[in-house]
Amino acid sequence: MPRLAAAAAVSRRAGEALRRGAFGGLRPLSSLQPLNAASSDEVLVEGKTSARAAVLNRPGYLNALTTTMGARLNKFYQSWEDNPDIGFVMMKGSGRAFCAGGDVVRLHELISEGKLEECKDFFKTLYMFIYFLGTYLKPHVAILDGITMGGGGGVSIPGTFRVATDRTVFATPEVHIGFHPDAAASFYLSHLTGHVGEYVALTGEKLNGTDMIALGLATHYFMSGHLDLIDERLAKLVTDDPSVIDSSLAQYGDMVYPDKKSIVHRLEVIDKCFSHDTVEEIVDALCSGLLVNLVRFKTKFRHNQESEAASSNEEWCILALKRLKEASPLALKVSLRSIREGRYQTLDECLVREYRMSMNGISKQFSHEFCEGVRARLVDKDFTPKWDPPALEYVTNDMVDAYFAPLGDSEPELKLPIESREAFV
Repeated sequence: MPRLAAAAAVSRRAGEALRRGAFGGLRPLSSLQPLNAASSDEVLVEGKTSARAAVLNRPGYLNALTTTMGARLNKFYQSWEDNPDIGFVMMKGSGRAFCAGGDVVRLHELISEGKLEECKDFFKTLYMFIYFLGTYLKPHVAILDGITMGGGGGVSIPGTFRVATDRTVFATPEVHIGFHPDAAASFYLSHLTGHVGEYVALTGEKLNGTDMIALGLATHYFMSGHLDLIDERLAKLVTDDPSVIDSSLAQYGDMVYPDKKSIVHRLEVIDKCFSHDTVEEIVDALCSGLLVNLVRFKTKFRHNQESEAASSNEEWCILALKRLKEASPLALKVSLRSIREGRYQTLDECLVREYRMSMNGISKQFSHEFCEGVRARLVDKDFTPKWDPPALEYVTNDMVDAYFAPLGDSEPELKLPIESREAFV
């Protein structure tokens, strides 16, 4: 989301908040009063003069989200939105990560133990919070310092401001664990320029903070060593005005420019390859591009700059093909359709559909892919998953349709409070 769109959305939120009486004149608070003294330490709270910061605090697990964390975030954010003394809200992570996503290893264990209801609670709680964040009436600042993957994007990107740093590593790598980019990824990825969303979703490509700024996934950039300055600055703000927060962030922000390896130099070839209707056609386009680049590279009398560009594109095509080959064939086809549908859906529609897909993804019919992917990458770490089906040609349209199928009367769909909380973007 570009910064201007985010600012416009928050202006509308602020207007709605004034109509509802959510802001009552902001008064400095001398100390933080905990909501629940006996609550878990997995989400800590920092008090500012006119703000609150939720700190994801599972550093040993890269702040991977649990159901308990999702419930605490819902509770805190509801309380803070209703509190007239609080002007804006922040979210940060402990250690070397902002948030590596959902705790998929725990989900793997629950599925193996047959505890599907607990899995459902996890997705329902997380998606409810993401919708709450996407409709939040107060400005929100997420500090994406470190690893920010999967659900980490979900609990930050739908908010107002996202601060990337030189330590930020962003990705949606779900296809490599036999799943689909969820937690609102089909919404925000599909709204990126051209077909970058398809590329990021299908390859799990890692983006740095500079790339996030260039694509609009982040709104501001800081060197990690300078975060104390912005923390000190925000601590002194007594405001609920997003433009004031934006100006403060911009005043202390660092200027960065994409390097030669940046994704911004690949936008044309990404659109050319990832605009095709099927994963098979995308693979063919990458293979064709690889052959063309090899021919150009070997042609005599080429300028050094052109040869360098051909070599660079060759490496990019090889790496993209390698990542596609490593992913679950079923997950690739499901994820491509999800991104394409997300392009024409609202935030709530994407979350409802993603919940349906996630429920089907952990069902008996499809859970093998997810469990096998998590086993191979995060449990046994042998990196040799046995996908089923094993190749793209064996993934039928019926299989993909079944992944998107309604849950039925016995399994309720995700119910979001869309009547009382309308998504602005």
